[in-house]
Amino acid sequence: MQNNKEWQAAFFVIEQLEEAGFEAVVVGGAVRDALLDRPVHDVDVATNALPEEVKAVFKRTVDIGIQHGTVLVIVPAAPVEVTTYRTDGEYTDHRRPEAVHFVRSLKEDLQRRDFTMNAIAMRRDGSLVDYYGGQQDIEARVIRAVGEAQVRFAEDALRMLRAVRFSAQLGFSIEETTLQAMQAKAADIAFIAKERLKAELDKLWVGKDVYNGIKKLQESDLAVFLTGDFHAENWRGFCVQNKLFGWAYFALSQGEKWPDVLRSYRLSNKEMAFVKSALAAFHAFESGWTNLDYFTFREEELEAARYFAEFRQLDVPMPQESIQEAQAKLPIRQRQEIVVNGMDLLKWSGQKRGPWVKEALQSMLEAVVSGELQNERQQIKHWIEQTYIHKGENPNN
Repeated sequence: MQNNKEWQAAFFVIEQLEEAGFEAVVVGGAVRDALLDRPVHDVDVATNALPEEVKAVFKRTVDIGIQHGTVLVIVPAAPVEVTTYRTDGEYTDHRRPEAVHFVRSLKEDLQRRDFTMNAIAMRRDGSLVDYYGGQQDIEARVIRAVGEAQVRFAEDALRMLRAVRFSAQLGFSIEETTLQAMQAKAADIAFIAKERLKAELDKLWVGKDVYNGIKKLQESDLAVFLTGDFHAENWRGFCVQNKLFGWAYFALSQGEKWPDVLRSYRLSNKEMAFVKSALAAFHAFESGWTNLDYFTFREEELEAARYFAEFRQLDVPMPQESIQEAQAKLPIRQRQEIVVNGMDLLKWSGQKRGPWVKEALQSMLEAVVSGELQNERQQIKHWIEQTYIHKGENPNN
């Protein structure tokens, strides 16, 4: 569980700090996930050493957040983030403290954290420091705020959405007092930047129990203050590993207003393009995919659409072959493979440029992809002549 390079690097850093006379521990999600036997890749260290003292212990460091006490220590196994124990100053924007105050007490540092399950520290020998009952809450599969929940959420409103995201990731319930505090402070989620909301939803969509997360959005009243429609029943059993599938299914649940809803969460142009194609592929699936659909959409977009069709139990026949197999059978995979271009059409027809050229090229592509026409110059020339030139019509009309 703690044998990967990230853990080895963290324990090495702790050992070096201890030899220099300081206290240091692993903190945060790494400890929680280790107790849950989940994969851990980010192993952060907290210490009573001040940032300058940390830098004096190690040869190579990078100031990645030194104003908040964080120094990146470069060691052979892996880089390690080391943060000085601290307490937070006043929160004025519902997100970040105006200032931080370095302290020498681990208990004070853990007290400022969001949930008890994230307020457990691990020493180098594997022993745990748990002042706030985090182990007990993990065993009970409960998310509970550290200290007074309304104070925690008033400090940082994003913590409420983190609670929801954790409920989806871990399948945990939210402790009643913590849930009531979320209901009382739900409107404060409006203070949080959309990019931060998106980052949490990115993780929610790939949780093992998305239904539980959406349900908690409703129960906490956060759904009232978030853009879009969140209906838990639409998500019962939903389980994917790609966040884009989650955004596409969320879009599917929004109806025609989905572009405005998703743009409000600051999705990138690339992400929006994926969602648009996945929805188009899904709607095409309802009438049965053709060769042109397998050609037009990328494998990942088709996979998303097929999952939605299966998830919604559409009353349509499911393809017996895989998407990869269907795409492998296509006569061509890209437009560039067509052996004829617009200049050929103009030469063969003797006509002027016009919209007819684009139309003819598209019709020719569809005929080749569907297998009605071989991708061979003479055959295509004959097809163009029959279809566009020898009809007794001017192609430009």
